[in-house]
Amino acid sequence: MVELKSAAAIGAMRAAGQVVAQALAAVREAARVGTSLLELDEVAATVIARAGAASTFKDYQPRFAPTPFPAVTCVSVNDVIVHGIPDGYRLRDGDLVSVDCGAELAGWTGDAATSFVVGTARPADLRLIAAAEEALAAGIAAARPGGRLGDISHAVGAVCRRERFGIPDGFGGHGIGRLMHEDPHVPNDGPPGRGFPLRAGLVLAIEPMLLAGGRDRYQTAADGWALRTTDGSRAAHVEHTVAVTADGPRILTLL
Repeated sequence: MVELKSAAAIGAMRAAGQVVAQALAAVREAARVGTSLLELDEVAATVIARAGAASTFKDYQPRFAPTPFPAVTCVSVNDVIVHGIPDGYRLRDGDLVSVDCGAELAGWTGDAATSFVVGTARPADLRLIAAAEEALAAGIAAARPGGRLGDISHAVGAVCRRERFGIPDGFGGHGIGRLMHEDPHVPNDGPPGRGFPLRAGLVLAIEPMLLAGGRDRYQTAADGWALRTTDGSRAAHVEHTVAVTADGPRILTLL
């Protein structure tokens, strides 16, 4: 069931979204050559706790997962697309890092992700990240009353396909509110003008995932969580929580 949120609820989600934005900004600041993924996760955990919020990731266990998620962030490096579990790996020069984070505050949630390069960046990685951010911006721009969910999917997918990047089959964005994952599912590709009607009060997490090798297939790591590209190519993942309003899309996970 899809729930439309009131103006007050969207305001509360904005407060949760700011916590997520602060956590991601702190992680980006802390991400240097030699920093471990566990250290980055602790940075985010500290920001969330100091804000009086709770992690929506820690101990979360969807149907596909064999175990509860053990951290407050997903940190995915290089060929890991999403759902990377933070561990003792220490960042190396040129690593492409995607960080996904969610927080719950006063009963409402926010969810966002960012991708960046540590140290010296490869031009191809910068192009991949730029395309992911362009796809996200296109999807957000399409989140307007009177449209259809497929308009968002098409806007995201058009950028990815134009740049010849892959999109992992079956994965995309989602509705969000009191729960991190609500209806509807938001595919990252598809025809426009179809699907759930976009109405004021609908809040969505829009999250392009781009695979540099151009294939849509992926493989699941032995931990049952991390998704990796099948060809070893790199991936980028960006995300914002966005409210559809009468005045147009409102991004709730900005600083």
